Amino acid sequence: MKITFLGTGTSQGIPVITCTCQVCTSADPKNNRLRTSVMIETDDKSFVIDSGPDFRYQMLREGVKNLDAILFTHEHKDHIAGLDDIRPFNYMLNKDIDVYATRRVQDALKREFAYIFSDVPYFGLPRIVLHTIQDKPFFIGETQVTPIDVMHYKLPILGFRVKDFTYITDAKTITQTSIEQIKGTKILVVNALQREDHISHFSLEEALEFAALIKADITYLTHVSHNLGLHDEVEKHLPDNIKLAYDGLVLKI
Repeated sequence: MKITFLGTGTSQGIPVITCTCQVCTSADPKNNRLRTSVMIETDDKSFVIDSGPDFRYQMLREGVKNLDAILFTHEHKDHIAGLDDIRPFNYMLNKDIDVYATRRVQDALKREFAYIFSDVPYFGLPRIVLHTIQDKPFFIGETQVTPIDVMHYKLPILGFRVKDFTYITDAKTITQTSIEQIKGTKILVVNALQREDHISHFSLEEALEFAALIKADITYLTHVSHNLGLHDEVEKHLPDNIKLAYDGLVLKI
């Protein structure tokens, strides 16, 4: 299984266009963080978790030729805004794209992209097939995906476990039930927005505490704002089995 980090950043904080901090002006590509997303390629399927505003560029940058599905963690714009850009895959592959989301997220997609779901057919519209995520594992091709309930302040959202890989973004609190679903994973990805406490995201300290609780072989931090600091400087102070993810990072498990 191949995992590609399409984006490891967030909309949180000052827009890059107006920011002159060391992170936003850094020449190190590891500090150039697009909105958070990850691509998973198995033996028979390729799918993406979240398609934010940077989705089109992320696909072009990675040279992605095939896409079977998109899984959504939640309905915030920095995670869904790129859905329209599946159209080239519809055209090139001559197929619909499967979209997996909860009922609540599906309702949000229907509001934000009403034209996709219009009763009036129109040539060139994104072609998707909706699948409802419930509180149980489901399959994409031959691969089982387990949804993990987490809380983004007061908003219930989803993480996902795929084999020994668990991906969690935008979490602030996680129940013991969900922790038991995550334990045993070998690779953990979890959000770490900034050093300071935040109402709806793990801080760096909270992410490190959570990683210590899960005891994965290795943990990668994602959904990082520029407030956390420069990639290389942050990594100097992390435990050996915890790394700061960066855009374009590829794992093979």
